[in-house]
Amino acid sequence: MAVEIERKFLVTGADWRTAKGQRIVQGYLNRDKQRTVRVRMAGEQAFLTIKGMTFGATRAEFEYPIPLADAEALLALCDGPLIDKIRHRVDHAGLVWEVDEFFGDNAGLVVAEVELSSEDQSVALPPWVADEVTADSRYFNSSLATHPYCQWPSR
Repeated sequence: MAVEIERKFLVTGADWRTAKGQRIVQGYLNRDKQRTVRVRMAGEQAFLTIKGMTFGATRAEFEYPIPLADAEALLALCDGPLIDKIRHRVDHAGLVWEVDEFFGDNAGLVVAEVELSSEDQSVALPPWVADEVTADSRYFNSSLATHPYCQWPSR
């Protein structure tokens, strides 16, 4: 089984902006607590991703490339608004950090994720990360599609 182990942090400052970014548009065909089914377009590539329930920083993840035309059609079937963001890939202390800068209803939110080989893997935090939000489901992209950052009472 494919497994994703990732930690998520809020981002401060702008030192991460030196990395080139790629626009990502994604939507959800299913956002139930047990599983999410996501369609993502990233540049000229597209993917269908199924993720299982999160336990700590770990969850099952299955991702498959799909034709771009299929992704466009599937995005039109998604329930709720689409997520629009630019993803910057930043190397730090031997790990690749993915910094997502959100737009639209989630504008102003910047989150960094790092994928790990185990939950207890030691991580040297870059100076531009702040609070860890791994366990806060509000920061899941699937949640941001229905409860966007602009609607949060205290940001």
